[in-house]
Order: sequence, then structure tokens, then C-alpha cells
Amino acid sequence: MTPEEILQEQQRLLAQLDPSLVAFLRSRSHTPEQAEEKATEELRPGGPFAEVIGEKPVMPTSANESRQEDELQPGVPVPALPMAPHKEWLHMDTVELEKLHWTQDLPPLRRQQTQERMQARFSLQGELLAPDVDLPTHLGLHHHGEEAERAGYSLQELFHLTRSQVSQQRVLALHVLAQIIGRAQAGEFGDRLVGSVLRLLLDAGFLFLLRFSLDDRVDGVIAAAIQALRALLVAPGNEELLDSTFSWYHGALVFPLMPSQEDKDDDEEPPAEKAKRKSPEEENRPPSDLARYDVIKGLLATNLLPRLRYVLEVTCPGPSVVLDILAVLVRLARHSLESATRVLECPRLLETIVREFLPTSWSPVGVGPTPSLHKVPCAAAMKLLRVLASAGRNIAARLLSSFDLRSRLCRFIAEVPQEMALPLEEAETLNTEAFRLWAVAASYGQGGDLYRELYPVLMQALQAVPKELSTHPCQPLAMQRIASLLTVLTQLTLAAGSTAPKSSSESAEASLSATPSLITWTQVSGLQPLVEPCLRQTLELLPRPEIWNALGPVPTACLLFLDAYYRSWSQQPGLCPGDWLQDMERLSEELLLPLLSQPSLGSLWASLGRCSPLCNLQSCAPAPEALPSLVSLGCTGGCPLLSLPGSASPFAFLTALLSLFNTLARIHKALCGQLAAVLAAPGLQNYFLQCVAPRAAPQLTAFSAWALRHEHHLQYLAVTLAQRAATFQPMPATNAALLHGVALALLSRLLPGSEHLAHELLLSCVFRLEFLPERASGGPEAADFSDQLSIGSSRNSGCGRGALLAQACQDLPSIRSCYLTHCPLAQASLLASQALYRGELQRVPALLLPLPKEPLLPTDWPFLPLIRLYHQASDTPSGVPLADTVGTARRALQWVLVLESWRPQALWAVPPAARLARLMCVFLVDSDLFRETPVQHLVAALLSRLCQSEVLPNLNLDCPLPGLTSFPDLYANFLEHFEAVSFGDHLFGALVLFPLQRRFSVTLRLALFGEHVGALRALGLPLSQLPVSLECYTGPPEDNLALLQLYFRVLVTRALRPCWCPVLYAVAVAHVNTFIFSQDPKSSDEVKAARRSMLQKTWLLADEGLRQHLLHYKLPNSTLPEGFELYPQLPPLRQQYLQRLTSGIPQNGKSET
Repeated sequence: MTPEEILQEQQRLLAQLDPSLVAFLRSRSHTPEQAEEKATEELRPGGPFAEVIGEKPVMPTSANESRQEDELQPGVPVPALPMAPHKEWLHMDTVELEKLHWTQDLPPLRRQQTQERMQARFSLQGELLAPDVDLPTHLGLHHHGEEAERAGYSLQELFHLTRSQVSQQRVLALHVLAQIIGRAQAGEFGDRLVGSVLRLLLDAGFLFLLRFSLDDRVDGVIAAAIQALRALLVAPGNEELLDSTFSWYHGALVFPLMPSQEDKDDDEEPPAEKAKRKSPEEENRPPSDLARYDVIKGLLATNLLPRLRYVLEVTCPGPSVVLDILAVLVRLARHSLESATRVLECPRLLETIVREFLPTSWSPVGVGPTPSLHKVPCAAAMKLLRVLASAGRNIAARLLSSFDLRSRLCRFIAEVPQEMALPLEEAETLNTEAFRLWAVAASYGQGGDLYRELYPVLMQALQAVPKELSTHPCQPLAMQRIASLLTVLTQLTLAAGSTAPKSSSESAEASLSATPSLITWTQVSGLQPLVEPCLRQTLELLPRPEIWNALGPVPTACLLFLDAYYRSWSQQPGLCPGDWLQDMERLSEELLLPLLSQPSLGSLWASLGRCSPLCNLQSCAPAPEALPSLVSLGCTGGCPLLSLPGSASPFAFLTALLSLFNTLARIHKALCGQLAAVLAAPGLQNYFLQCVAPRAAPQLTAFSAWALRHEHHLQYLAVTLAQRAATFQPMPATNAALLHGVALALLSRLLPGSEHLAHELLLSCVFRLEFLPERASGGPEAADFSDQLSIGSSRNSGCGRGALLAQACQDLPSIRSCYLTHCPLAQASLLASQALYRGELQRVPALLLPLPKEPLLPTDWPFLPLIRLYHQASDTPSGVPLADTVGTARRALQWVLVLESWRPQALWAVPPAARLARLMCVFLVDSDLFRETPVQHLVAALLSRLCQSEVLPNLNLDCPLPGLTSFPDLYANFLEHFEAVSFGDHLFGALVLFPLQRRFSVTLRLALFGEHVGALRALGLPLSQLPVSLECYTGPPEDNLALLQLYFRVLVTRALRPCWCPVLYAVAVAHVNTFIFSQDPKSSDEVKAARRSMLQKTWLLADEGLRQHLLHYKLPNSTLPEGFELYPQLPPLRQQYLQRLTSGIPQNGKSET
């Protein structure tokens, strides 16, 4: 249409409309005109941009007519744009200059001159960019508004980008965030960032941002979200560590990767309310609350599993997405039994995984990228099933029965990896994971029927092992496959020697699927001649460290198989014992004893200390990005060469070697002495010395718990072997004392899951007389104690410390019974642990260990019987029967005295103040226990140990004590009990006086002199029996005015007399004398007035003896009857000061001048 035709049509339309409506529309048209005029004024010359002129007016004849746009007039300067816009360009009729600012050049990069914090920015590969880095703009790192001159994107901008309407931008943002998380977990950022990147992301809601992105309709966004989810949940290195140690001694057992800290809100609630709230309502808690303390629980509460199933089943994603989903599912299964059960029970999830990624037939797959993993066997899927089976025997039984895993195991084990029509690396891994899944099932006594079907395959694989071991360099995947094969054979051999559990002692879970073993001894008896040559071949490589380290867990797996083989052989009832005893002798003479003399084995023992997490506490430190709500092992970047899981670590091999030695020594007693010679290795002795040295306990993290458990195995097996050998031949005194110290230290460090080891230590090594060589030299200890004070109702030969220690050695069986009773281990946990370590496969409930919140026994476990007595007395109004009380208290005190005298390092972790508090509990049990003569002698001996010069300076009553809310509260309770039942008992009084030393809190002294003055009359302890020097009470001078006034009051009112309480009388006189003659000019007016008043009242005392003591006190002297020396005449300065303050005050009715 021509312009004339347009105007005619406008006029025709206006004539047809209501005139009032036309007038209204025309009045509304002025608003945009005014706004446009205002914008035009802002662009006139003089501002930062050029002026825009030549504007055409709006046609007044029509409200719908378009306004003509600005035109650039020639000659008018244009703002600094990369090019000058022309009106001939498309949609450039109107030049909106404010929208063209982004085309200008970037402002110059500002150099930071101060240490001020700046916002972190990251590249598209997740790298942290320096604040002053100058990168070209074509890299796409400057497309943001804030700090336009700086390259990179902040986390806030990336979060904003994830909500973009453009799917490519959402994909890019999620990809960059995944890269940032991966680099953060790898520790690349170090201390360059303030705080934790992962914590910041989770606090900002990143977890639920990913969950929302999983519900996107775009496949690319879903793939990016799954990639980011894997980066967040699956810490790199964790699975590699657990896989590489699967064939170690009990390496298949792992701790759950779940937080050990409970909700803070839960900790503040009473236990009843906590239980009531958690049971029905935990499922109703919002996912955000759950995720604050446990990321996995929070994710599972968002229906993550059904969504992942949908992605696998319906969208059929690419190989990388499938592997990411399987890795996430493995991480969820490792979280806990509850999470593994939810993965198992998610509808159609495992059916889809088994059908799509573990088919029994598939098209050949060549080397190179695979377009799709569907209908192709995937090792990650087999690993997921193995991890699920490790969570419990019921899950393993359901997997074997419901998903036809038997046929799939046969399919992937029967064919060698080279013939699987898969890439060789994937085929090796798939074969290895199939062996591991079978090993896990065999750990429960399941899957034994496969052995008969696969027997020819296993024999063929075993016969091929020597050839693979002779190939150098050794392939890591092949070594892992061989070790997994040997692990399967180890579990099957144990199954041949195990018996079905008794129905009376098994739990409901253990009884389910507990069928008699389907494997007989005759089926596995021929395996040993094939495995032993493999062990010989590997041991020949021991002098060559580079090849030995490349063997990985193969030598360990060989040793563990022989251990299980001889253990099962010795349990066969119908066979001749002479056969296995003779074979053990042959193995020892031909292989094991020559091994002990090899220098290369000595170098392995020598490297224990360098690889030990216990001796290198920095190796147990948490990772930089470790979060309490998201547990990981923190093995990013691989483990160092010299670390417990490192390739040069000797722990796996030496632990397996000690396990075999223990089995042989238990079965063939005559081999004990020869095999125990391994304990004399200098490297092992040095390692034990480091283990018993006083040091801080390692911080309990997921990695430290895992690593320490394997270290505990080696220590336990070494101590057990020494205990077996000590039964037949005496050990050197130094070795016995060292091994006993190791056993004591190990007992206080064992973690949940090791209940059997703790029980065995209590039964044998800890209370074994052979491990106490000092029992023959009690004379020096008795002489030491004779130089200390002797407190008690009588002084006889029976109260010496040497005699007490000798009696304790005679009573070791009773002491052991006492501690077995009062150091209880949970019965269910103990039975499960016994089944695992004894190889009773039918009773093994799970390969998932309990959560390691803390060690099994507290560091002060020697005091546990006393603490339990105290709690029983507090909970039972009528008290505990006297016979039980006296016996328990006596045995506990005897054992503590033995440790204090001969194993002081065992109590190093218990502060002296905590030991004092435990001794005070003896007096709080009832009113008669402390009167028993044995208890009196033992408490007196232990109190003297606390008063030694090397212990007393470390006694601090002001610091928090384990198991005690407040020492002043305990002391107040102690004073009340003393007033009620002590009747002047000297030992009771010594413990009352001990915390009143000057260096301890004044609160304790105020409690006695302010609230329990009546107790002063019963504190008749003589000065000669005071546990510590009197100077500990009199110096430095008291500076608490309230206490000084109480001292003066009890002296003047005769509530404190030298005949009643000689110790505190001397103390009160000393402090009052020092105070009244103090002339410190810096004292406050209140103190000066109190000093003057107290001195004047002293001058006016009618009691001449007290007056003489307060005025003429010189210094403490416990050898004198009064406990102090007196000036025969006041020093001149004091005399002048006294005269100045008392002049004109009458004394005894006379005026003093």
C-alpha cells in the first residue's frame, strides 16, 4: 500500500469508531511521546554519548500510527562504537544507543593494589582465574555485567545462567559448575579461595538445582545435570582405592560413607523425644532439612531414583551419561544399608540395569568410542550389583534369585577377557567385577552351586596365572583380575570348612538364607597345589621392588588363600591330622622360614613406620573440601607411594603373612617358636615403639577409619602371634613389655566392626602374665612408694606398692573377668564380628561395617568398672550389694595401679585431673566402700602417683574433663558426702584437701569455707600425711578478698582449729598473715580498708595463741606441730606498720601508745 492508501484506510477506520474512544486513545498517546522527548534530551551533546537529532513527529490523525524513528544526521559525533550504525541496516531505523553500550571496548583492567578480597571467577573449564589476568574477549569469558573488564564467570552468574530459557546456556552453566566441583575436590584451589566451594554451593541450593535440572525436557540439560551430580557425589579416587584393596585381609569390608554427626537439633533434645520424633516423622522432614546434615538422604527424599530409572529406560542416553548414573548409584549404595535397600527396591531400576547393561548376548564392540551402552555389557553395572550385595546377605540373596545373576556370572566368568567381543580393558574389568560379585556372595555362603559349573574355567584360569605373572611389565587390570580370582577361591574354601549356624544363637537376618554349604572339602582340596607355585613365583620378585610393587594384591591374595586352606583343612572331622600337620611343616621349611631371612623382607618391615597413618597423623587430615554432610575418603589424585594404600605399602602383604603365621601356629603348636621369629625384625620393633609413643589420636575421618582398621589388623595379628609363642617359650622382657604396650594402645583404638578383636585382646593379651615381666622386680617400686606418704589406718607390709602390684599379678584372672563384665561389647555386633573373623560364613550378616562414630572403648577404659559402679549407685537408692562393689572396685584399682606403675603410656590420653575424678568416684559409691582396707591401700598408692613431681604440674582442674560436666560440681558433691559419712577418715580427707591447692580454682576453696564449714572439723589429716608439700597450699599469696575474709572468720570463730584441721589451719594463718601485712600501693580502696580492719581486729583478739600466730607467722614448715614457723619478734617494718595502724586502740583493756 502506498502512503496515501494507508492514510485513507486510517481515516475510514476512525470514522467507524466511537468518537469518545478515539479521544481517549489520542490522550494516551502523549505519555510515550513525553518519554521519548525526555530520552532525546539525555542524548544531547555534553554527555558521554553523541547527540541524536532529526526526529519526526507522530502523525496526529491516528493513535495506531507508528512513530518515525531517530535518524543519524551527518556530521554529528557518534559514541565510541566498533562501527557506525546506518539506518539502511535491518531494524536500525531507530538507534537505541543505550542498548549498544555492550559493543564498546571493555574498560581497562584495574590492577588490585591492596589485599582486598575479590569475587572469584572461573573459566569455562572450571579453572580459577587470577583477578589481574588479561584474556582476549574471543574466549567468551566477558559476557557478564558486573566487573565487565574481568574475564570469567562467578558462581552467582553461573547459577543465574542455569535458569536461562536457552537450553545451551543451561548446559554450559551446569558443565562449568561440574568442572569447578571436580577441581575443588582435587584440591586445585588450595588456599586461594576463602571458605569451601562445595559448602558454598550446597548452602546456595545447588543440590536441588541439579534435581530440578534432571526434570528438564532437553536431553543435553539432563546429561549436564547428571555429570554435575556425579562430580558432587563421587569423589575421584574413592572407588579406585576400595577396588584396589578388595583382595586385602578383610578388604571387602568397608564402613558406610554416611555422616557420623547427628543433627544438632537432635543433640539438644532428650532421648525420649528424639526417638519419638525420628521414628514416624523423619520421612516427613523436607529434603532441604535432611540435606543439611546428609546430602544423600536429602537427594533420596526427592525421588531421585525413579527419575534416574526413567532416564536410563526411556531416554536411552549416551555412554557417558550411563556411566555417570551408575557411578551415582554406586555412591548411593555405599551410603548405608537403608540407601542400598532403596536402590534395590526402586521399581524397574535394577531390572533395567541388568537387562540393558548386563546382557548375555551382544553385538561385538570394537576399540574406540561406543555410540551406546545399551545392550552392551558394562563393568560399572556389575560393580553396582557387587556393592549392593556387600550391604547385606538378604540383598545378595535377592539379587542372585530375582535377576538371574547366576547365568550372567557364568557368562562373564567362563569366557576369557580376550574373547569377550569387548574392548580389552572393559572386558578385564567386567571379568574382575564378576569375580568380586561372586566373592561377595560366597562371603555369605551363597553362590556355591556355581563352583561345580565353573570348575573347569577356574582351573584353566589358575593354570594361566604363572604365565601372566612372568609377563613384564605386569598389567594392573590383569593383576586385579588374578587377585579377585584368588579371593573367590578363598571364600569358597572357607565355605567348605564352615558349618551351618545354630538356630538358637543366630539373628533373624542371619538365619535367613543360612543354608548348609554346597561345597565339600574334596572339591577344593586340589586348589592348593595350583596356588602355592604362584606364591613362590611372586616371592622370587620380592628383591626387585619395581616389579614387586606392580604385582599389586596378588601375593596378598595367595597368602590369604593358603590361610583359609589350612584353616578349613584342620576343621575336617574325617581326615587325619597328621596330613595337614606334615604339609604345614613342609610349607614352613620350604617357603616361609627362608622368607624370614631375606633382607628384602626386612626392608618391608622397616617401611611400616613411613606408611603408617598412625605414625603420620597428617595423612589422616581431612581433605580441603571435606564436608560433614557428604562423606568421602578424600583420595583425590591417587594415594602417595609411601602411604598405607600406596603401591609401595607393605601393610597388605605383611598382614596376610601374619595371618597365615597365626593360623599355622594355632594348628601346629610346634611351629610357634620358629614363626614368631618374625617379630624380632628391627623394622617391626621400631614401628611398635612409634605406636606406643605418646601422641595425639588421629582425627577420625572416613579415610582415617578405613586406613586405621587395616593397620589395627597388622598390630593385632602380631600381638596374637607373640601371645601364642609366649605360651611355649618365654619372651625377652623388653619385647614382652613392648608388645603389651601395643596391645593396650590397640585396645583403646579399635573401631566398630572390630568387636571380636577387642574381645580377644581382653581375653588373652592384655591380662596375660607373660606380658608383665616387671612382676619379678617389685622391690624398686615398693622402695619408691616408701619414700612417699603412707596413708591408711595402719602401716604394715601389705600397703607397700610393691606388695600391691604382686597381689595384682596373682589376681589377673579375676581382673580379666571384671573387665569382661564391665567393658561390654554389643552382643549382636560381637557375634557379627566373630563370624567375619572366624570365617563362619553362614552367620555373616553383611560386609558393611557399623558407622565409626568413635572407638569401641573410651580412652579411660581402665576406669570403666569404677564409673559403672558410680552410676549404679546413683541410679539405685538402696545401693549396690557390698560384695560386688568391693570386688569390682578392688580389681579395677589393681589394674589401674599396674598401668600407672608399669605401663604409664597406656594412660597418657587420660588427663591426671580425670584420673583424680575417677578416684573420687570410689568414695561416692556408698558409705562403706572406702573403709575397706584393700581399697584404702590401692587408692592411697594411686593418689601418691598423682602427687609425683612429673605428674602434678600437668594436673589441671580448670580444663574440660572427659565424661565430666564440671569438676566444681563433682567436688561439691564430694564435700557433701565427706560431711555425711567420712567420720574423719584420713584418706577421704586427703582427697578433699588435694584440690584445695593454691594453683587450682578459688571456686573449690570457696565451696569448702563458704558452704561446708562443718567439714573442717573432720579434716584431721596430719601434716606428715599430706600428699603434697604444704607450700602448694600457701603460695602464692591469696588475692581473693572474699576467701580471705572467710579464712579470717573461721579462725576467729574457732570453726578452724589446729587440733581439728592442722593443714587448713596453717594455710589460713599463712594467707591471712600475708594479707594483713601487705602494703601494695596498687590495691583498691576496698582491699586497703579490709586489710586495715582485719589487722586491727587481729590486734584486738582475746585468743592470745591465735593472735600470736596471725601476727608472728614466718613461713610454712610441716615438720613443726603448728605447720609453720613464727618470728620471735616482728621485723622492724612490720612492727612500724602495726604500730601505725593500731596506735590509740586499747588492747586487753589498756591504752597502747
